[in-house]
Amino acid sequence: MQTLLLLMAILLFPRTEAGEIIGGHEAKPHSRPYMAHLGNCGGFLVREDFVLTAAHCWRSSITVTLGAHNIKQKEETQQEILVKRAIRHPDYNNPPHWNDIMLLQLEKKAKLTAAVSLINLPSMRDKVKPGMVCSVAGWGRLAINTRGDGKLHEVEIEIQSNKKCISRYKHYNNIIQICVGDPKKIQTTFKGDSGGPLICNNMAQGIVSYGNTSAKPPRVYTRISKFLPWIKRTMRRFKLLRSQ
Repeated sequence: MQTLLLLMAILLFPRTEAGEIIGGHEAKPHSRPYMAHLGNCGGFLVREDFVLTAAHCWRSSITVTLGAHNIKQKEETQQEILVKRAIRHPDYNNPPHWNDIMLLQLEKKAKLTAAVSLINLPSMRDKVKPGMVCSVAGWGRLAINTRGDGKLHEVEIEIQSNKKCISRYKHYNNIIQICVGDPKKIQTTFKGDSGGPLICNNMAQGIVSYGNTSAKPPRVYTRISKFLPWIKRTMRRFKLLRSQ
């Protein structure tokens, strides 16, 4: 009888896979070498001396860790670099999380290795459309009340129509934001994943921005293609000295 009850419990209440982002799985170590850990957020390396992330991840002092899989361990692949300058978009507005994008200029250039490399940014012509399946990764919570285990996790998520976010978030702006995550699936980012990249066709198309507190998708991502002029202009403006 006990065996039968145990079998029923397994069938009715299946366990989630160990090490989920929410509804995902642990990433293969260093398979996303562009990922950056900022302590409270994620980010991604777009130039040897610049990391892109969300503006709401701003803090007065930030150390970026590159080449990490398990942030609770000191891995030989890791590079810790202080942030020289945190540059939030000048029109960032919170709330309603408009223009939620920030560039972090590093104190020194990252050393590019098998575990540390750049991710491509889209062109202004590149577009994401509803139904596209993209991916996102982070070191955030594994469930609403479960902290991350220190390892990088990833999940595949689907681009949604703008109307699904317009109906849920009153400040959603489809020009500068992307609606991401099938509301019928428990697959999403959550606290601690902010600032990480939405990867579509090997390009960073979005930045994890915000969502509701229940972690139910869809959630809102910053649309990178709309900020390319600002990104390029800012990186040209702030250049490290040759001696660095």
